[in-house]
Amino acid sequence: SSASTAITCFTRGLDLRKETEDVLCPANCPLWQFYVFGDGVYASLSSVCGAAIHRGVITSAGGAVTVQTLPGQENYPAVNANGIQSQMLARWASSFSVTRTKNIALEAVGRSISTARPSTGKRPKKPLEKKAGNKDCKADIAFLIDGSYNIGQRRFNLQKNFVGKVAVMLGIGTEGPHVGVVQASEHPKIEFYLKNFTAAKDVLFAIKELGFRGGNSNTGKALKHTAQKFFSLENGARKGIPKIIVVFLDGWPSDDIEEAGIVAREFGVNVFIVSVAKPTTEELGMVQDIAFVDKAVCRNNGFFSYQMPTWFGTTKYVKPLVQKLCSHEQMLCSKTCYNSVNIGFLIDGSSSVGDSNFRLVLEFISNVAKAFEISDIGSKIATVQFTYDQRTEFGFTDYTTKEKVLSAIQNIRYMSGGTATGDAISFTTRNVFGPMKDGPNKNFLVVLTDGQSYDDVRGPAAAAQKAGITVFSVGVAWAPVDDLKDMASEPRESHTFFTREFTGLEQMVPDIIRGICKDFLDSKQ
Repeated sequence: SSASTAITCFTRGLDLRKETEDVLCPANCPLWQFYVFGDGVYASLSSVCGAAIHRGVITSAGGAVTVQTLPGQENYPAVNANGIQSQMLARWASSFSVTRTKNIALEAVGRSISTARPSTGKRPKKPLEKKAGNKDCKADIAFLIDGSYNIGQRRFNLQKNFVGKVAVMLGIGTEGPHVGVVQASEHPKIEFYLKNFTAAKDVLFAIKELGFRGGNSNTGKALKHTAQKFFSLENGARKGIPKIIVVFLDGWPSDDIEEAGIVAREFGVNVFIVSVAKPTTEELGMVQDIAFVDKAVCRNNGFFSYQMPTWFGTTKYVKPLVQKLCSHEQMLCSKTCYNSVNIGFLIDGSSSVGDSNFRLVLEFISNVAKAFEISDIGSKIATVQFTYDQRTEFGFTDYTTKEKVLSAIQNIRYMSGGTATGDAISFTTRNVFGPMKDGPNKNFLVVLTDGQSYDDVRGPAAAAQKAGITVFSVGVAWAPVDDLKDMASEPRESHTFFTREFTGLEQMVPDIIRGICKDFLDSKQ
């Protein structure tokens, strides 16, 4: 049987190199993020996993899919199926279809090596492939190895072998994962950085050469040091690529690890803990905090902790760990558009809206807010309602959980009155965004209105944009398109939305979220 290559939620048909390829889609891809064009035959611009869910070949639980390359065509239709709305496309140069894979042997994750030669008959250029690495697993990874007396020289060598196997299976390369190693002992030592090696064989050699340091396992100290010092641009960290620390722990940490976990999360680093040989009953008395794993990992959801009973016979544990490290979408602690934005909603409370339509507006802003990870160190939401007057319903620092934000949105009461949108933008820029202007998050303002403003909107919107706020304008019913474009950030087309009816707001939710994420990523490039 042929081997399956692990891909990400975002791998497109055109990213695959073979005419027929067996791939493995991850679980829990966010459905609304998929770009899919067509039905049955999909433009190669489409997400492979999105097309497979749309077609009913797999569910959002992921799974194996066979992708067949097809010629391009015209008029790919838009069809809603299995929770995904595919889009129309007039023409594209190539297509693909998706079917269920028959019996598969899982390839070493994401290493796209196959025994079958590509059907072109040309010999593939091997060295080129090797150098680029596994492009479906983009990550900057620090292996924080245990060099304490707890582990001892012999098990330290077994640990090095295991880390070496993981490094090789990751598919290190210029465009794939980059790795470095830090040794935790009395004092942490950065053994090599991300920028030092981009080929698996060099990394392997460097790992083999590591000497055992000994001392206490000050894992907390080493984790904090790694989160703060290891991932700088000058040390080889790449922009927009998930940062990961894999902590190897033999037994237990001899210092406090919780604070280090918090520091790592603040730096946008995803912490995994691989614990080997749990503390024995006698040893538990020496452990400062029995729940140390839960407190240090990125999220206490089971995904970021990994257990091995001993350092012997660890080969079978390599692949599942690599799969986790390559699950780009699960890296909840990376600085992403979901956890690094402030979104202010400026909502029209004028008398033309009416009570029932106002509820639809609240529904719309709730659905946009739901997509983001709202927390004290994550994304933040604020809402201002306006007529001739303005009322801050809640500011960015008033609520720091998603539940509280959503409940505050539902409790907003409709004002009713005139429409002075320009004044309202100035008020929001000054009072709501003003206090946030030196913060780490990127600022967005979504203006919702259903009519002509009595005052000038262009000046206030330009001032907001000058203050670093990206403006999206959403118009309903009688809102003049010229006003909407005057308020929107550049490029205006992609920042201006319009619908005849309030019921049309619901369909705009994914586009607004995508727009915010696109702007966020562009600002990071």
